Amino acid sequence: MAEADIGAPLPEEVLVEAAGEFAGSADGFERLWTPHRMAYIRGERPAEDGGEGCPFCAGPDRSDQDGLIVHRGVECFVVMNLFPYNPGHVLVCPYRHVSLYVDLTESETVEFTALTKAAVAALESASAPHGFNIGMNQGAVAGAGVAAHLHQHVVPRWGGDANFFPIIARTKALPALLEDVRSQLAAAWPTTPGSAPSA
Repeated sequence: MAEADIGAPLPEEVLVEAAGEFAGSADGFERLWTPHRMAYIRGERPAEDGGEGCPFCAGPDRSDQDGLIVHRGVECFVVMNLFPYNPGHVLVCPYRHVSLYVDLTESETVEFTALTKAAVAALESASAPHGFNIGMNQGAVAGAGVAAHLHQHVVPRWGGDANFFPIIARTKALPALLEDVRSQLAAAWPTTPGSAPSA
């Protein structure tokens, strides 16, 4: 249909049926049909064995700048989320390709926790957020985009950081570039995990 025809009335031969005439019972919910998301749901996933198919296995082989890595620990690392909810959204990942939190060794668990605390400290120093969302999605059914490789989200939050864009336009306004935020966080990273950043 040409752009000029967008507001034109439907041709007479098009029959539009009232929704109330279809099977079902009203439940008070609005429906937003998103069949385009099936490509994401059915799309390729990183292999259970890790390697090149997993972004969290491949990332540490790149430079910090190319891999968007904020900090490298002994058994875990911190990387920028390529699809952030807010500027500064980072992921804490073990180097080892494991899918569940309970699969971490004791030493990995200690460093995983210490790097999460250090990420919060670095974000507080670099951008003074008002709060944080911290958590993991275990398994694809729970919302993990890369279910095969464990990662914890650390999302800085500010009052009023959500607006109509994500709801109306499926668009998230991000006022800072990933590499700029990565550089700021790397510079603000505490010298010892869990401690305050050095001045």
